[in-house]
Amino acid sequence: MRYSRIAATGSYLPEKVLTNAELVDEKGVDTSDAWIVARTGILERHLVGPQDSTATMAMEAAKKALHMASCEAKDLDLIIVATSTPDNFFPSTACLVQASLGVDGCPAFDIVAACAGFNYALSIADQFIRNGQAETVMVVGSESMSTILDWKDRTTCILFGDGAGAVVLKASDEPGIISTHLHAAGSYKDLLYLGAGLRERKTNFVMKGHEIFKIAVSTLSAILKETLTANQINAAQVDWLIPHQANLRIIKSVAKKLAIPMEKVIVTVDKQGNTSAASIPLALDTAVLDGRIQRGQLVLMESFGAGLVCGSALVRY
Repeated sequence: MRYSRIAATGSYLPEKVLTNAELVDEKGVDTSDAWIVARTGILERHLVGPQDSTATMAMEAAKKALHMASCEAKDLDLIIVATSTPDNFFPSTACLVQASLGVDGCPAFDIVAACAGFNYALSIADQFIRNGQAETVMVVGSESMSTILDWKDRTTCILFGDGAGAVVLKASDEPGIISTHLHAAGSYKDLLYLGAGLRERKTNFVMKGHEIFKIAVSTLSAILKETLTANQINAAQVDWLIPHQANLRIIKSVAKKLAIPMEKVIVTVDKQGNTSAASIPLALDTAVLDGRIQRGQLVLMESFGAGLVCGSALVRY
């Protein structure tokens, strides 16, 4: 059997940090630090500066992952970037990353699956390696969420931040990515969307948070149980849960439903906010660098986003 494994991780966060207090003072948002913390668990978030973009952040995260993997860019057989906030409609952000790395030749494309984008991209990359079409793949989640926010809408602008996370996947004889599970429910398309593009000439970010909260908890719990059942394991055998960093209350609710103690949950939402497709690889890299996640441990990753889409991956790191 042929498998893929995560050989390395990398991440990038913009220099600018915006605290909850600064959100009120600088952006004039009608809220307070206590209100934000109580409802989301977020203390601060990073925002792109003049020198940053979705593509440049993706490139920096990719370079760090390549360095950790002791790989060169020329070794890449495929580049996939998960993003809902690309620099351009086209060319893809993945092609911009490829150009920055100076490695024309291999296929490069973007995946748009909102906050579940990284799990979707990881699943696709895994298939390329399992099918023998690639040996080494770069998967990046990168988002400039602050560029689409309405700073007068306190229901959304308090939640999001910017950043990028990346992994290098390599072919392996032993299971690394054990299984991935993807779903979508397009009938809920009106609960969370960005009204921008060829049909609309302005950006209109809409999120019906109360409805999404209820669906997110039940959907994430279901896909995690599906993943555990498919692999004939129980939650106690999982070393770490890496959830999409949307809201601390959602994270705690899902962990409680699966009886996973919070000590085994990687949480970065307090310092980074919701970075959409970047949140899982950012959290993964954080926990790898600080030594919590060790080689051989079993890691369960889950995400949920606009579409409504959801994804999970069971990984032996």
